Formats: sequence, C-alpha cells, structure tokens
Amino acid sequence: MRNSPLGKLTKRSEFLAAAQTELKYVTPAFILQLHNRASESTARYGVTASRKVGGAVQRNFAKRRLRALIHQTLLGHVRPGTDYVFIARTKILTIEFDRLTQELEKILKKLT
Repeated sequence: MRNSPLGKLTKRSEFLAAAQTELKYVTPAFILQLHNRASESTARYGVTASRKVGGAVQRNFAKRRLRALIHQTLLGHVRPGTDYVFIARTKILTIEFDRLTQELEKILKKLT
C-alpha cells in the first residue's frame, strides 16, 4: 500500500458528520462531501458504496476506482483539517477513468 498524507475515516460517526455538512458536490459517478474540522490539521478521506451500486464485486470495484482517483488526483489539492467522503454511484462502474479525473479536478477548482 502507498504511503499517503491523508488519514482514513474509519468510524460511522465521522461519515455522519460529513453527511451533515453543506459542502456537497454531485457528479454522475460519485458524490463528494466535505467536512471542515478546525481542531485537527490532517486531511482524511472515506470511501463508501451502498447496495444500490450492485453486489459485493461491483461495490468493491467502485471503491477501488475511487481510491485510485483519490491517490492520483486529490493528493495535490488536500486542505488540512478537511474530511473528504466519496460515495459511489452506479455510473462509476461504466464511466471512463479519465472522465472521473476530470470531474474531480473540476470540483477541486471550485474549492480554490
């Protein structure tokens, strides 16, 4: 596994805190929720896929694609003290990876 300057969200309460935020970006392939934590300096990420995406094989594939997207695109744009929660949508199974990258870069440009 690669070393990453991002921490991981592991507790359900951390994912729920991000869900309560108003910073939310929806694309055809994924939803990105951002939660700013003033108290901590490290950025963290979480990836989730519900059964709406498909069976276990499809959900795991969707989460692998999101993690690859995070490591390839998000790492250069992280803001300290921010939680990034990626929620897979069904379209992530068929969309080209380059398009996923473009969508995330477009969101990141809006944030700066």
